[in-house]
Amino acid sequence: MRVWFNGSVLDDPRAPVIGVDDHGLTVGDGVFETLKVVDGQPFAMTRHLDRLVASATGLGLPAPDLDEVRRAAKAVLDGPPLALARLRITYTAGPAPMGSGRGGGPATLVVTADAMVPGESTTAVARVPWPRNERSAVAGLKTTSYAENVVALARAKSAGANEALFANTLGNLCEGTGSNVGYVVGGEARTPSLRSGCLAGVTRALLLEWCDVVEVDEPIGVLDQADEVFLVSTTRDVQPVHRVDDRSLETPGPVTRRLQETWAARAAQDVDP
Repeated sequence: MRVWFNGSVLDDPRAPVIGVDDHGLTVGDGVFETLKVVDGQPFAMTRHLDRLVASATGLGLPAPDLDEVRRAAKAVLDGPPLALARLRITYTAGPAPMGSGRGGGPATLVVTADAMVPGESTTAVARVPWPRNERSAVAGLKTTSYAENVVALARAKSAGANEALFANTLGNLCEGTGSNVGYVVGGEARTPSLRSGCLAGVTRALLLEWCDVVEVDEPIGVLDQADEVFLVSTTRDVQPVHRVDDRSLETPGPVTRRLQETWAARAAQDVDP
């Protein structure tokens, strides 16, 4: 792992650097982005940085200096190219008093790069009983407050799945803990709209631009009738789902396979689409 913290690359990536009073540590007051890196090149950097700014603004943080973020990313990726890696950008409110109130001090910026193991060709998902709040103050923001996701993913893994799926307060399908979800009904590929409260995923946005996928908000029970289900995210690309709860699906289905093929072809054409 290579780590850049507030201005320089650390000699020891495991060295303690975050203060015990950093608001990102004490209350999760921060935002982040994860980018896939292939042969040393981060994918869709501009889109991820745009979303970093949007998340910071939505959380009430000052906008990060994107030139500094790019310098930090270059610094941690310098050296022998990483064939497949994860670039993580974390931006927090910085030092603050214990509690919810911010301290008004300088923000904290941490950028890391680490090798990544290729994902599985298919996955299993499980629905969890806790809803996403589409009217939350942080709905759609990529914040570091991930406790809800940790609990949901643990629940899914106890059921033998690798991702948890949420409905929102209306009972409509929303998203996974770290992925957007899509499904196929009658040959039509669908995914929840941003009105559902789901994250505005970069992979999701590109899939909507590149492929014939329709935004639809409907009850999470649609998964019981779906012919195919798939997840999309930075580290998954387009990943078929072979099981939803106890229901098995043949993977990859024909529509999902076409989405995968289109995704692979288009992503190979431009590292920063």
